[in-house]
Amino acid sequence: MKTILVVDDNASVRTLVREYLSEQGLRVVTADNGQNALFVARQEKPDLILLDIMMPEMDGYQFVTAYRKESDVPIILITAKLEETDKVLGLELGADDYVTKPFGMRELLARIRAVLRRTGADVLQPDTLKAANITLERDTRQVRVDGDSVTLTPSEFDLLATLMESPGRVFSRADLLIKLQGTSFEGVERTIDVHVRNLRTKIEADPANPRYIETVFGVGYRFSE
Repeated sequence: MKTILVVDDNASVRTLVREYLSEQGLRVVTADNGQNALFVARQEKPDLILLDIMMPEMDGYQFVTAYRKESDVPIILITAKLEETDKVLGLELGADDYVTKPFGMRELLARIRAVLRRTGADVLQPDTLKAANITLERDTRQVRVDGDSVTLTPSEFDLLATLMESPGRVFSRADLLIKLQGTSFEGVERTIDVHVRNLRTKIEADPANPRYIETVFGVGYRFSE
């Protein structure tokens, strides 16, 4: 299992990223500033570091400068800055890539995968999820029910994957919307109901009495254990 170090002084960002990446089969450790990140990195020896630039005590640039003297572990910068010079500076100091806030979780995972592939440390996670007669393949983004291919929209696929990764876990509509659209979504929570309704018509034998995607009234949805 790959270990990702998430460094950000915003606790909500750390929590959101940790939960999402953990569900993707990654081990996640965190730090709230560059100084603490140096300590955690030396102890945990992560496979990749997600690093916010603007932090107290030791910012991201200072961390990269210090850490590159002792390790070549890939680093992805997380930045709210849009100026090209800031991004170039980070790359020149030794960062491998960057994402700009606000970012979507799917984009972040894609960046992590790409950097790990580029540096020869592929992410180890199940490429296929199975539950009874449903099979979901991440690499081809295909879903089969009873062996027959089912066509899903990108949002439906990601929603189903999220639910199948954590059977029995209850997700609120807001949780699911954030996972589909990122930390700065502008959607309406009820759009999740539409996606779920459409999913049920495609994967359930009886959409009116779903076997797989269960409604938890007053809360949200879960995938049956």
